[in-house]
Amino acid sequence: MAGIHITDIESAINWWRDRHPSPDGITACAQVRALAEVYALMVYYHESVCDEDSMPSKARDAWLGWYASTPDAPCIAICSTSQGDNVCKGCGRTFDEVQRWPVMTPAEKRATWRRITMEATAWRFNRYAERAREATGADHPPPESLEHLTPERTA
Repeated sequence: MAGIHITDIESAINWWRDRHPSPDGITACAQVRALAEVYALMVYYHESVCDEDSMPSKARDAWLGWYASTPDAPCIAICSTSQGDNVCKGCGRTFDEVQRWPVMTPAEKRATWRRITMEATAWRFNRYAERAREATGADHPPPESLEHLTPERTA
């Protein structure tokens, strides 16, 4: 099974802290406490990855709560693996990762996300995404916001 990277544990802790802020600046919600225990052990033992199967159930449930708030697939609908590439130019996943995506565990998906983000070579990470945000203010703009980009039809 895949492991959960420490940066995902940090992100989950921060997500839960934003969602359930401390009422007194000292106490933390149950999800933060569960994840903090895992995080502390990882730091103590100098581990960058924890095993998703041996993670305490409360911490895993809290991590899965955060995971559900993240985008599922990195696909940007430009799949070059369907054209024979071993690595998709659009999202950066390998052909095997694209094929197995529906059956991958959350930790396996996050490991893939981490790899493609660190590589940052796919079109998902280039000016393509930036231009879309600049033009519309959103990564996935609603169709009506793109009307100004289409040529006017004349009768």
